[in-house]
Amino acid sequence: KKAGVPMGEVDLIGSHGQTVVHRPQPIRERGLRIRSTLQIGEPSVIAERTGVTTVADFRPRDMAAGGQGAPLTPYLHYILFHDPSKSSLVVNIGGISNVTYLRAGKGPQDILAFDTGPGNMLIDGMVEFWSRGRQQMDRGGKIASQGNIHPKLFRDLMRHPFLKKHPPKTTGREVFGRKFVEGIYKSARRYHLKKEDVLATVTAFTAHSIAYSCKRYILTKGPLDQVIVGGGGTQNATLMKMLREALTPLQVLTFEDFHLESRAIEAMAFALMAYQTIMAEPNNLPAATDASRSVIMGKIVPGKNWPYDLGDQVIERLWKI
Repeated sequence: KKAGVPMGEVDLIGSHGQTVVHRPQPIRERGLRIRSTLQIGEPSVIAERTGVTTVADFRPRDMAAGGQGAPLTPYLHYILFHDPSKSSLVVNIGGISNVTYLRAGKGPQDILAFDTGPGNMLIDGMVEFWSRGRQQMDRGGKIASQGNIHPKLFRDLMRHPFLKKHPPKTTGREVFGRKFVEGIYKSARRYHLKKEDVLATVTAFTAHSIAYSCKRYILTKGPLDQVIVGGGGTQNATLMKMLREALTPLQVLTFEDFHLESRAIEAMAFALMAYQTIMAEPNNLPAATDASRSVIMGKIVPGKNWPYDLGDQVIERLWKI
């Protein structure tokens, strides 16, 4: 509705859903090794209300193949930014931050991609916790810009074991969610910190955890010509300033420098993956998720427009699958 596109012109919906649980590390349950993930936002409801065929629930198929079900956006990063002559690091700052290393002239099987730790999750969580739900974010990084980084709290955060874990790796709310935010709040009370100082410190942790991963796991693998940043985190001027400083002397660009919309990374990624699902093309990257093989992710819920004209060849391929 906001985009002014009639629903009748939409052929396909790719829905990531909202992740409420993601546990890629197996746990033992009655002698079995169980991984689990849950994204809410039922695709049957979406298909019924819109009348449009919907593809959703992408992560479980990768996990069934031994992968971690994340990160998935590197598939889009490769499509958009692989280059025969430039090596790039694509940084996606969503709730969690992830990076994709695209070495010049290399194919998708050679990428390195993993979660680096928190993106907007801790910053948003601290603002919401401190304001008792009256605010959800530090818009533009304004609160953090008025504070000072607290050295002790910053060092404590940078000692988090996830940062030292070698990729491939993925994380989420179960590690950097409410419980972690409450721990930071307790530390802030112990150090007698103002809200502005806590936000400055948490924002610095987010920026430096990304930079740490870049220096420890990327620059040791090969050359790096540019860093390209996208996701909602690009709207936080304080975070971007800290990230540029932490990555000096590397050139830090944004999706906008390539005439793309930073905030639309996941929308583009899951639209692309939904299309690949319908076209019966594998759409995970085992190099990123550690899956044993390439698979077709996503579950198809037919809408009123199903089956639409996919062409006989594609229908035959779907039938075989």
